[in-house]
Amino acid sequence: MAVDLLLGLQWGDEGKGKIVDVLTKDYDIIARFQGGPNAGHTLEFDGIKHVLHTIPSGIFHDNAMNIIGNGVVIDPVIFKRELQNLDKFEGLDYTSKILISRKAHLILPTHRLLDAASEASKGKAKIGSTLKGIGPTYMDKTGRNGIRVGDLELADWKDRYTALRTKHISMIDFYDAKIEYDLEELETEFFDAIKVLKKLTFIDSEEYLHQAQKSGKTILAEGAQGSLLDIDFGTYPYVTSSNTTAAGACTGLGIAPNKIGDVFGIFKAYTTRVGSGPFPTELFDNDGETMGRVGNEFGATTGRPRRCGWLDLVALKYAVQVNGVTQLMMMKGDVLSGFETLKVCTAYTYKGETIEHLPYNIEPENVDVVYKEMKGWKEDLTGMTEASQLPQALNEYIDFLEKELETPIKIVSVGPDRTQTIMR
Repeated sequence: MAVDLLLGLQWGDEGKGKIVDVLTKDYDIIARFQGGPNAGHTLEFDGIKHVLHTIPSGIFHDNAMNIIGNGVVIDPVIFKRELQNLDKFEGLDYTSKILISRKAHLILPTHRLLDAASEASKGKAKIGSTLKGIGPTYMDKTGRNGIRVGDLELADWKDRYTALRTKHISMIDFYDAKIEYDLEELETEFFDAIKVLKKLTFIDSEEYLHQAQKSGKTILAEGAQGSLLDIDFGTYPYVTSSNTTAAGACTGLGIAPNKIGDVFGIFKAYTTRVGSGPFPTELFDNDGETMGRVGNEFGATTGRPRRCGWLDLVALKYAVQVNGVTQLMMMKGDVLSGFETLKVCTAYTYKGETIEHLPYNIEPENVDVVYKEMKGWKEDLTGMTEASQLPQALNEYIDFLEKELETPIKIVSVGPDRTQTIMR
């Protein structure tokens, strides 16, 4: 059986969690393939909002197993809190529904301290890290120093921990960033969380998924963050530390490239960004303020307000191309209700030349935006349940995007709840 992928096409926060939750009924396995607790997947149903950071978004369905793949980095402390939040749901036996790859790396307390020290040392040049220790953990992974989930099954794992902690402390001192911390307190919390983590089932996830494919099970690979935050193809250096694009599912789960089926690309009807970095269509006027207020644009993990702007088709085409997207899902169409005129970025003026592809550098001094104006709609979409109910102006907006992106838009989200999802 082919493995379908679901990933974000912008700078994250596109609404991936909601769509995974909607689609889970059609899959036997939901497998998260990269990122860490810097991700925040928000799901809403039965009038209650749920935020997940590490646990795959299929956890609230009885039919699916949820796998945390080798490409994910896990903070045991945050993971423990996530599990405690699941305890609120009567009848949800997460111990039998969550499997963790032995090859996934662990975020140590000193990884978080390193993250804070590094960011503080950069001053105005900071990249907007979530300070969750993600970057330092991936650095230890590529530097072949990291501690993996499977190491917890070894007798000497605490010796490995002590050696890495000692190295980290010397690095923190090198930054001389004057951060305050109580490592003893952090470690007490960490080791308590390790005990909880060890109660779950560790697996050789690449073998598990291989056997699942052979037996005909349906699998959906779930990404975190967004394509424009990819360590290779994003707006470097204002990116995350993993491959958020489709290729990351192969390395983050051990899936062969020829086993990939559909690639579902999620995007907002407009554009947002959290943290630092270039953002060509960013708005600093009432339109941008309205998008942020109506869309409740605050980071699910950090609570930071998201920067808002018009839809950037140049960047979106790039993400569709890099990922090989086969189906699109447009989120938050309801947020644009009430705008008399909409704008869509169709090209950049880059160093005096009009281009329609994403260049190496999109810093403001190099890029001006070329917009196409379109008619807006006033109708409230949040109560609509059928595609036939969508206003004409919205259909024209969708038709234009489909033509430009050469990819069908199969889902339109008209609200945060799982029921507010229109199939086309």
